Amino acid sequence: MAEAFPVVPTDPGVTRQVLADHAKLMVVSFCFQTGAEGLLHSHPHVQSTYVKAGKFRFRVGGDETEIGAGDSVIIPSGETHGCLCLEAGELIDCFAPRRDDFL
Repeated sequence: MAEAFPVVPTDPGVTRQVLADHAKLMVVSFCFQTGAEGLLHSHPHVQSTYVKAGKFRFRVGGDETEIGAGDSVIIPSGETHGCLCLEAGELIDCFAPRRDDFL
């Protein structure tokens, strides 16, 4: 299914590819180069993030944590969040409902 969706550059050193989507859920791959940032932002979607590879410093609300391959985090709806890539890697994010702005 992923081959049906293009790889899209987002922030410097970051690409995004939708892997699967449905009106109520979307799965997205984000690939990061070392030092790249997912800038602080918020959205109405509940988000889960799974670290497929690499190491990241995540900020969710006022909390910061470092996570690596095999770790995951849940980001509540409306919570400000972002990350810094400490070691090149890939995040697999799920959004509920779907992020129509990614289509």
